[in-house]
Amino acid sequence: MNPVTAVIDIGSNSIKVLVARREPDGRIVSLKGRTIDARISAGIRKAEPRLTEDGMNRGLAAIEELLAAAAPFQPSQVILVATSAVRDALNGAEFRQRVLAATGHSIRILTGDEEANLIGRGLTCDPDLAHLKNFYVFDLGGGSLECLAFRDRRIEQAHSLRLGCVRLTEKFIADPAAPLRPEDCSAIALHVRDAIKQAGFRFNLPEAEAVFTGGTMTGVRLIKGARHGASLAETPATILVDTVRDLLDEIGPLSLDERKGIPGMPAARADVFPAALVTVVALAEFGGFPRFQHSLYNLRWGLAAEALAPA
Repeated sequence: MNPVTAVIDIGSNSIKVLVARREPDGRIVSLKGRTIDARISAGIRKAEPRLTEDGMNRGLAAIEELLAAAAPFQPSQVILVATSAVRDALNGAEFRQRVLAATGHSIRILTGDEEANLIGRGLTCDPDLAHLKNFYVFDLGGGSLECLAFRDRRIEQAHSLRLGCVRLTEKFIADPAAPLRPEDCSAIALHVRDAIKQAGFRFNLPEAEAVFTGGTMTGVRLIKGARHGASLAETPATILVDTVRDLLDEIGPLSLDERKGIPGMPAARADVFPAALVTVVALAEFGGFPRFQHSLYNLRWGLAAEALAPA
């Protein structure tokens, strides 16, 4: 029987599990996937960021619940990783110790470069992207935005930028429960463009497509699907930037309660969704992309592929 690996990704917005196995033909297949919105990253943009007591309690409870969900598959490896929120927090070591004491599992803290490269590796597991040769990949989380460029299916550039939607909401939006102010929208877009430019990320691939991963684009598809009575799987994975722009124009003037009432809107992300959409549109305009291909194969898949690689 082929070995099974369970990967738990402790992100800024959500904590996710992937239980996976490598098939004899080399494919990585999912046996179980689940996401819990825990938002451990509150206060991430402060000069001295710290995980709150409530955030750590939510995070630990989510990890224990996801470990229990993975247990029936009897994984030979259980991998816990953390990204921007725990990486940047001054008390991240305390949270890691609490998790170790409660579960017996240690947390691997990924550097920004490791996170970006593992996301890239995960994307190569997506059969719907197998035809792509040159392409860009963007993964937007709560704490960071990973930007990658693939040339001939090999990573040529990988940058992790502090442009996560929780971080930008805290930095630029004084009241996330209120409608988005035009001046805040402009400030976020300018900040995104400046950060990408300063990082030296180059949009120079010939005939390249753009791929987007992460909860923001999942949310866009869920909302789009809800309007047509379709599930996520039934909703096309190609998202026009005009669709994202129109959605931003629609939700920008709404209060948080009104946003939560939109069919398909992930309620736990409704407060940071405007900043996330502004980031997507700014990125598309800066890179000259008319559309994005959405993929669900990201960091967890890259970690599973690494763990299940043939000896």
